[in-house]
This record gives sequence, C-alpha cells and structure tokens, in this order.
Amino acid sequence: MSRDIDVLVLGGAGVDTIVYVPELPLPYADSYMIDSGIRTRAGQTGDFVAAALSGLGLRTHHLDFLGDDPEGDLVRALHREHGIALTAIPQPAGTKRAVNLVGPDGRRLSLYDTSRAHADDRFPEDTLRTLAAAGRHAHVSITHPCAEALPVLREAGVTLSTDLHNWDGENPYHEPFAYTADVVFLSATALTDPERTMRRIAERGRAEVVVATAGAEGAYLLTDGVLTHVPTVAPPAPVVDSNGAGDAFAAAYLYGMLSGEPPHRCAVYGAVAGAHACTVPSTHTDAIGRDELLERAASFEALQGP
Repeated sequence: MSRDIDVLVLGGAGVDTIVYVPELPLPYADSYMIDSGIRTRAGQTGDFVAAALSGLGLRTHHLDFLGDDPEGDLVRALHREHGIALTAIPQPAGTKRAVNLVGPDGRRLSLYDTSRAHADDRFPEDTLRTLAAAGRHAHVSITHPCAEALPVLREAGVTLSTDLHNWDGENPYHEPFAYTADVVFLSATALTDPERTMRRIAERGRAEVVVATAGAEGAYLLTDGVLTHVPTVAPPAPVVDSNGAGDAFAAAYLYGMLSGEPPHRCAVYGAVAGAHACTVPSTHTDAIGRDELLERAASFEALQGP
C-alpha cells in the first residue's frame, strides 16, 4: 500500500473552555468577573498537532473517538476548516472536554473531564491497521485508549512519536508511550533532573531522540547519547498564552524529521514554532506556516553562528 499519509495523529481530540484569570494560582473567592469572556473552542493536544502539521504542508490524518454532541461538531468543523482528514469513532460517553485557566503571563492550569471515556474503549483494529499501513509516521497522544494501539502501530512499521507532557518520570501510565516511541517529547516542568529522565527513556525504550522543552530556558535534545541545549527563540510578538506551544514544537520537529533534517535543526524548527504558538490566544488555532517557519529558523541559526 502506498504511504499517502505523512502523519497519522492518534487521540487527543476534544474541546477546551478557556478562562483568562487574573492570576495563577487563583485565590479562593465566591466569584470572579471575567471581562475577556469565557470561550469554548475545539482543540486539544491531538487537534493542535494535526492542525500544525497540516499548516506545514504534511498530509495529516487524525483518528479518535468523538461524541454525537455539540462539542464533537466543533471538532469536526475545525478539521474541515484546516483540511485535515478525520476518522471519528462514535463515543456514546461524549466528546472529551477540559477547562483551561490562563494567567496574565500565559501559564495555564488545565482541568480534564475524564468521564468521556470507557475503560474498555479500543480503536477498531482493522481501521487502525489500514490507516497505519498508509502512513509514514504516527504521533500518539497519551489519551485513552492510545496505549492499546501501540503494538498494532509497531507491527505496521511506521515510526512513532509521543508527547508525555508534564510527566514526573515516575507515573507508570506514561511508560508504554515513553518506551515504545522512536521520538519522545516531554516537558521539563515536573522533572527534578530532566537529563536523568531523558537518558532513562532512551536506555529502557526504543527512542532514538528525546526532547525536553523547558519554556523560557529553551529545550534539551538527547540523541546518540549526547545531550545538547537548544536556546530559546524570541517570540515574534508579546506572549499571551502557552497553551499549544508543546504541540507546535512537536509538529515542527516532525516536519523537519520527515523532511530529512538532522535532529538539532528539527529542534530549532520546534523552538521557532513553539515561540510562535505563545503569541496566539487559546481561543484561536493559528499555527505557523512552512515558509515563515523556515525563514525564522534560518535567521535564528544565522544569529547563533557556527
């Protein structure tokens, strides 16, 4: 079968309600007046990665469970708007949803509704095998039931990536993802020793590349046993929201990887895309385009020198 899907994105479809709050943590009060409004929009981790990949010109297909509800309609509309192929498995429990509290400095606190899934939910194996056989690469969200799909994806022969988000390095839920993927992204936020966790992922699993994003401190790249630092990229506009920055980083890295670029340049692409994402409010889905990504990355590398 021809590989006519560049990236199969698995899981992470849903709807977020965005609330801009005066500070985080939010002190207890009986009520708060939210002048900026409270908005519900489609877009969780898988949606953001799919939109970012599509914006970079990659043929992207998204597979996940969706409910027959207004939230599911928002997710379907987002995919139509961005030209992303979507296979939606019916979910009687409803579409996944969350509430994101966003502070003035762009930091966020996410509250996830875990009731929109069943413990025995599984992607139909025939559907999964067909899509995987048509793909060059699969990016697997850590949402349920993606862990059960990992063996099927491995058998299909596609390379795998995943984003562990703010894993603390100990929670066993993340381990199947961490030790099965070829490329592993994670945030350094909850790690006391990011390098130790990164090396453990590489030693215990299959990962050839591990990337830990560290916000304003840039990112750390582990490949071939060598840990290097990727400096932060200055955002092109004021930072308003960090939501989706990690997804943008992962998508731009994968664009570089699938274009044949070396890991460090892929990480620079990720840093540029992540910086761009921080300038976009959570209420919008506006990923960086390919031409802009390449131009900014070239300018950044020229400033860094040889």
